[in-house]
Amino acid sequence: MKMNTYPVQGAGLGLRRSFMDDFNSSQPPEQVSFLEVAPENWIGVGGTSGKKFRAITEKQPVTLHGLSLSIGGPAPLDEAFLYRLKKFIRQHNIRSYSEHLSYCSDDGHLYDLMPIPFSEEAVHYVAERIRRTQDILGQRIAMENVSYYAMPPGEMSEIEFINAVISEADCKLLLDINNIYVNSVNHNYDALEFLHQLPAERVTYMHIAGHYNEADDLIIDTHGADVIDPVWQLLDAAYEKFGVMPTLLERDFNVPPLQDLLIEVDRIRDIQSHWTQYHHEFQHG
Repeated sequence: MKMNTYPVQGAGLGLRRSFMDDFNSSQPPEQVSFLEVAPENWIGVGGTSGKKFRAITEKQPVTLHGLSLSIGGPAPLDEAFLYRLKKFIRQHNIRSYSEHLSYCSDDGHLYDLMPIPFSEEAVHYVAERIRRTQDILGQRIAMENVSYYAMPPGEMSEIEFINAVISEADCKLLLDINNIYVNSVNHNYDALEFLHQLPAERVTYMHIAGHYNEADDLIIDTHGADVIDPVWQLLDAAYEKFGVMPTLLERDFNVPPLQDLLIEVDRIRDIQSHWTQYHHEFQHG
């Protein structure tokens, strides 16, 4: 088990505007150790919402999970956006920035995350764009393993592609547990075997989320439902293998009241507590 230094700790939650007042109150939910937002939703936002967001970032650790960089896309990298992002990161003391290992634009946004062909050529192309992004921002970024539904052509497996990109780009990994499970069902591979092959020493933090079962062999990654038991079990296995990592609950659709989401955040914390104690006893027993 390798030691890692994380930009955040504990259990996190995606910040929604409907939760702003809860996290700006004198007693914000104590079980939420960090928050995550999409920078595209907040860069340039002023007025009351901008002030509320600034108040939160002054008190709470916040990470960014981008939607629009399209790191694998054919269009030129949006460097103007990256310079605005760099300023935003400094303004709000943002702990980390991540993006999807996919593409979502080609002279216009496609409103979906498209898989990059798993090829050596694509590895070099994407890694160069990640390095350029890191040069502009002056910091390492994290790339997230994504869910996909059509198998892209290429001569590599998904795990080989992810590991090659992260190594060549010398970037971090945002490890999405739900996406491993979704892809393992949709593309018929062993989720645990896949998990064990990832470079744990590069993980910044993890995502966990719910999804929608379209059919027995087709799961859609919606972030619109409760986390299911097999995904909780995969999170448990990740902590057992790699040690406890910061973990964020994603919920983007069918969003219930905050108190309902906090039940799932508490479950993350309970599993973290169990494995923290286990690893401590193992090391000192």
